[in-house]
Amino acid sequence: MKPSFSYWERTAFIDQADVVIIGSGLVGLSAALHLKKQQPNLKVLVLERGFLPSGASTKNAGFACFGTVSEQISVINQSSEEEAMRLVAYKWSGLQRLRENLGDAGMDYYQYGGHELFMSDEKAIAQNCIEKIGHLNKLLQQAIGKPDIYAVADEKIADFGFGNVSHMIYNPFEGQLHTGKMMRALLYKVYSLGMLVLNDCEITAIEPDDKHLRLSTSQGNFKAGRVILATNAFASQLYPELNVIPGRGQVLVTKPVPRLKLKGTYHFNEGYYYFRNIDNRILFGGGRNLDYNAEKTWDFGHTDAVKEKLICYLREVILPGQDVEVDYWWSGIMGFGEQITPIVKQIQPNIYCAVRCNGMGVAMGSLVGEEVAELMLKG
Repeated sequence: MKPSFSYWERTAFIDQADVVIIGSGLVGLSAALHLKKQQPNLKVLVLERGFLPSGASTKNAGFACFGTVSEQISVINQSSEEEAMRLVAYKWSGLQRLRENLGDAGMDYYQYGGHELFMSDEKAIAQNCIEKIGHLNKLLQQAIGKPDIYAVADEKIADFGFGNVSHMIYNPFEGQLHTGKMMRALLYKVYSLGMLVLNDCEITAIEPDDKHLRLSTSQGNFKAGRVILATNAFASQLYPELNVIPGRGQVLVTKPVPRLKLKGTYHFNEGYYYFRNIDNRILFGGGRNLDYNAEKTWDFGHTDAVKEKLICYLREVILPGQDVEVDYWWSGIMGFGEQITPIVKQIQPNIYCAVRCNGMGVAMGSLVGEEVAELMLKG
């Protein structure tokens, strides 16, 4: 049974929003911050379906990255050099905006650099990437203003203790952060500006009602003048016409590993696998490419195929010959599409969306949120 709200609840919580933002992840809260900074008197309410942000904002791996060499080549092949570099510049600017908004200390941001690994049976792929480093460095310098972004770092492979790795490319400009602390810092900013975030409130429909929009939710009906949809992978549940395909990412964290040598972030297989050191544990995720159809889901959970592959890589590549135990498993739901850019647009009168970050929400989220807020304010 849906609750019956008191007069106090109605006037202080329910019926007071000029703008309702659906989704309390990085995009939604960034949009809320921008709206309040631009128009301090605007009454902004954020509704979240989960106990915590439901998609990937508190479930990602905490990588502050803008792309490995193989990923850049893949994007160029899908689109063009110009489009690929525009995306790099966007992600780089988004990361800088995130740091400006929250501060490095508030989210444990460290720029330890990123590494791309190539397995022993990927020598041809590695050689192709290595040959294109010079050209990519020139393109990326124009995009983000940093020289010599990628460099071969094969000499570090033995120091890290990897198994079955033949080549490695290093990027000193990528970083890492603590996802939970990032979202706590962002929530604190939102609260400090007088905005509310209400959890366990799933939206089932949005309909025009006189001069307002009526939001039907699991907790009852809400009213708003305007609405921003910032639910990323879950957007198509409300608006199926939006081209957003869910993609589940499965992640593990080991128990503490004595004398762990890893520092920075690590990717392999065109970014489909990724790992890092967190509190002297290995955080390791990926494997969506093993079965794309199985991972096109809104359901959290794990599959045996991905779990087995992650464990195999963990014991044969990342920590070969070491006895290591897994302490945590979880999954997050990302939003993907055929186009490489996010969807930021008006979808109905007074209803806007900012979705489809293509697995790069940490890098893009701050700017995507600001962009949809600006679109709404100008509309």
